[in-house]
Amino acid sequence: MRRVYKIVRIPLLLLVVGLIWSNVRYGIINRPLPVDPAWTAQAKNVTIIRDEWGVPHIKGKTDADAAFGLAYAHCEDDFKFIQGGMVAARGDLARLVISKEAVVNDFYVRLFKIRERADRDYDKISPDFRKVLEAYANGVNYYAATHPSEAKSKFFPASGKDIAAGFIHKIPLFIGADKAMQKIMGDQPLRVDDPLDNAVAFQGLPVGSNAHALSHTRTADGATYLNINSHQPWEGPVAWYEAHVQSEEGWNMTGGTFPGAPFILHGHNDHLGWAHTVNYPDLVDVYKLKLDEQEDQYMFDGQLRPLNKTSVRIQVDIGLFDLPIPMSTYESAQGPVLKSDHGKYAVRVSGIDRLIFAGEQWYRMNKARNLTEWKKAMQMQAIPMFNAVYADASNIFYVYNASLPTGRVPNQSYRKVLPGDTSQNIWDDKILPFAKLPAVENPPSGFIQNCNSSPFETTTGPGNPDPGRYSLSMGIEKRSTNRSMRSRELLSKPGKISFEDFLRMKWDRTYAPRSPIYEYAINPLLRDFKPQNEDESQALELLRKWNGRADDSPGSSLAILVYRPIWQQTDLDHGPIPDRAILLRDAISFLKKHYGKLDVPLSILQRMRHGHLDEGLVGGPDVLNAAHSLEEKDHIVGVAGDSYVLIVQFQPANVKSWSIHQYGNSTHKGSAHFADQMPLFLKRTLKSTFRDVRDLNEHTECQYHPGGQSCAEARD
Repeated sequence: MRRVYKIVRIPLLLLVVGLIWSNVRYGIINRPLPVDPAWTAQAKNVTIIRDEWGVPHIKGKTDADAAFGLAYAHCEDDFKFIQGGMVAARGDLARLVISKEAVVNDFYVRLFKIRERADRDYDKISPDFRKVLEAYANGVNYYAATHPSEAKSKFFPASGKDIAAGFIHKIPLFIGADKAMQKIMGDQPLRVDDPLDNAVAFQGLPVGSNAHALSHTRTADGATYLNINSHQPWEGPVAWYEAHVQSEEGWNMTGGTFPGAPFILHGHNDHLGWAHTVNYPDLVDVYKLKLDEQEDQYMFDGQLRPLNKTSVRIQVDIGLFDLPIPMSTYESAQGPVLKSDHGKYAVRVSGIDRLIFAGEQWYRMNKARNLTEWKKAMQMQAIPMFNAVYADASNIFYVYNASLPTGRVPNQSYRKVLPGDTSQNIWDDKILPFAKLPAVENPPSGFIQNCNSSPFETTTGPGNPDPGRYSLSMGIEKRSTNRSMRSRELLSKPGKISFEDFLRMKWDRTYAPRSPIYEYAINPLLRDFKPQNEDESQALELLRKWNGRADDSPGSSLAILVYRPIWQQTDLDHGPIPDRAILLRDAISFLKKHYGKLDVPLSILQRMRHGHLDEGLVGGPDVLNAAHSLEEKDHIVGVAGDSYVLIVQFQPANVKSWSIHQYGNSTHKGSAHFADQMPLFLKRTLKSTFRDVRDLNEHTECQYHPGGQSCAEARD
């Protein structure tokens, strides 16, 4: 035993010392953040009123005060992702969590020089908006200081520059920069002219949206209607949060925002509103470099040029200490360079130098009072993508917002790997001016819509943009989604449309006969599939009799099981369509294995789970009432689709709105608002936004200043 002890005592001693040091170090680097008296003073200028659904109505004396309050209120409900987003934008995520994804994020920050861009351009932001950014950062700091058990204080205090850097960090991921990086770092070598695509799938989940505006000339009550209906992931850093932000300086916005955004991203104020949907312009190019034998120079216009190399370090917190990982980044004439096992590739992102101003553009949109002012904000062109559907009491307007490079070779597709040995394919920073983007204003039809579809099919009849005016090199999509087809079909019907009709359209679950589900899945199976047994014959008959709706009708489950993998390819990756016969047989096998039959109601197969709730979920991919699910044991479980919905009714004298969130306004499992909206969401029922002070007073849960006793604390 003594001999054994001698052998193990040194490792045991090292283990004990390591554990002690780890705890001591944690206490040192995570000492509570001291409260700055300036934060306490600013908190007194802010009132947070929580309505009965936990939605914060923030009132500040100034816009900066309101941003401070928004930060604090949002931290109360979702501090994890606000802290995580800030740390990720710094390139410090591996000091917060140890994972491959964190290291990749921190390398991405260094490769694209996100912090350097923020340092270089922060002072160019207008002083009034810098006050908003800095106040928002201090609202986060105040929460971190007063809730030390939640905050990793080694990352605090945050600054306004941190918040601005968040836009430079996150927006390229929507553009598709991460997909380009994944393609480059994959196992398969890339050759010049290999196809590429940058369709958006944030962290592997689909992001889409519906947006509709109906003119007062078409409505039964003479109001203008706006449907704000994004299809986001239901959890994570781009899940919606509802808030109402108001100041004595004229800011008064209701709508949805993401963690780290110091304003409303889409919603409405007293005069106007807008909805965003994801569009897919070609804003990311990949170039294959031709290297010399040492691989430190590349051929460019007939001459060898050195790759600009920078040594960087990523810090990984392993408990005992921060472990530095040395890496190198490279840059060529085209942009940042990624090194893979099969070569080096440059990546060029359109509009990246404007991203520091994206927050200011959204803020100006928040403060706009009419279409002219809103367009002036949009003319900043710092937001490089997203369709926008606008409405006020007198106008409806659509724009295919995008930072479209004008320097590309005309009518040549750039959705492919480009040769990196020539300057011919390098475009400058000039983009198509806002006034020349595809747009529709007050068309004769009286409606506009975009559901991740072609801008050239925004409405029916006169008024659509002319596709001949836009070069193939811009990569503007020309596809039509089922949601777009159904929208045009429903809104084109003659006569006036009631508010009830508008709501029914929003919750529509029908697939149009010409929609992708029929084109790519159902019709080919009905035409070509040859049943080999009784189950396959029954399955084919169910599809033949299916009513074309994502409801509980017989055949819905089977149709959606078959279509899910096809939709992911046609809608996200534009890749090869999987074998339909295999997909049908897989669906048959899944249903027979878990349910013993084929005619399983969709609400039994597809579930919505959150907290203690486990309910049937109808809806499917690419219907207006969308649901996207992942397979989980014997069910498919919803993870994205219809999320925050906001319906607005504009009249000359007033604005009314109603909303619903798929879960609730808090990510804390113990909160009363973690899943309180889910039953209404499943019933397709909206709630009031309580913008009127009298309504809010009747439906107030509690009222407090930041740092004061919250509703949850009051209940406890």
